[in-house]
Amino acid sequence: MAKKRPQTKAGKTGQAQVTSGEIPVVGAREPCPCGSGRRYKACHGRAASHAVTELVQRPFEGLPGECDWVALRELVPAATVPLTLKGGLPEGVPSVTLATVLPMAWPALRRDDGSVLLALQNDSTSGDLARDLADTLQRALDVEPGTPVPARRVSAEGPRLQELLDTDAPFEPEVHSGFEFWIPQSTDGADPEVAASLERANAAAIPTTKLTGVDSAYWCEVPDKNHLRWVMPHPEEKLLDALARLQAAGGTSLGPETRLVGSFRAHGLMVPVWDLPSSMTAEDCEKPAAEFAERLAEALTSEAPLTAEERRARGGLTNRQVTLS
Repeated sequence: MAKKRPQTKAGKTGQAQVTSGEIPVVGAREPCPCGSGRRYKACHGRAASHAVTELVQRPFEGLPGECDWVALRELVPAATVPLTLKGGLPEGVPSVTLATVLPMAWPALRRDDGSVLLALQNDSTSGDLARDLADTLQRALDVEPGTPVPARRVSAEGPRLQELLDTDAPFEPEVHSGFEFWIPQSTDGADPEVAASLERANAAAIPTTKLTGVDSAYWCEVPDKNHLRWVMPHPEEKLLDALARLQAAGGTSLGPETRLVGSFRAHGLMVPVWDLPSSMTAEDCEKPAAEFAERLAEALTSEAPLTAEERRARGGLTNRQVTLS
């Protein structure tokens, strides 16, 4: 068995002293750039590797509209939201807009006019989506206009969105029927590659509408039936108890031929899902959803132990839970 190489102290004579923040990311088996003589994965790569394995369960916690951040990340095909930066916009950047996705899966794009589009539905490399998005946003503010921002591995020590965005500003998503927002109206013709990507994205987009009477509930149209997907901010155990009480009492229905079929778990929040008849539109959902919200608010206040029937209902809800992220 090979002997472990003794760890060299950073302050050893003849070795440059470098802080962790100055260490670039290299291959795991390459020598660490700090000069220790050890491989990167056994030296300064330890912290980065640890950060990747420890996912931040609620990356959008502390941001206004946390539930809508989750919905746009996991459920909504095409949507945009204006973002407000702390301290205002840099010179030459007229606006910053969050988008669900961008052409060719770009993490971000600095348009010709200097405005920035930041894509939400991209992979995480640091284990913290808020940190990945903050890194992409900072790079997008600095690149030349007309430039897409490529993906890269993000340092586990960089800022998070919560540090860059004005958390007192409203978060108001606009859901689109397609991805035409990719191409500014002032543009005569789109790049052929972008146009092809737009056509493919529009063909795959599921028609989706955000309800206006309740928070973070999204109606969507799929073959044979429609769905209502509702991202909720309540603690999971408390919400499951409340839904079980309502389920046992027949109080989860949104009308004839509707049924609470289960839930997603996404970024630390629960997303109950209802099956709806194909004839039920988003507008038809507004009143029953508002009435359900009142029943749920009352059920959330109960501290009574679950009855046997309610425990069975809770077990059924738990068995039909799917974790997205």
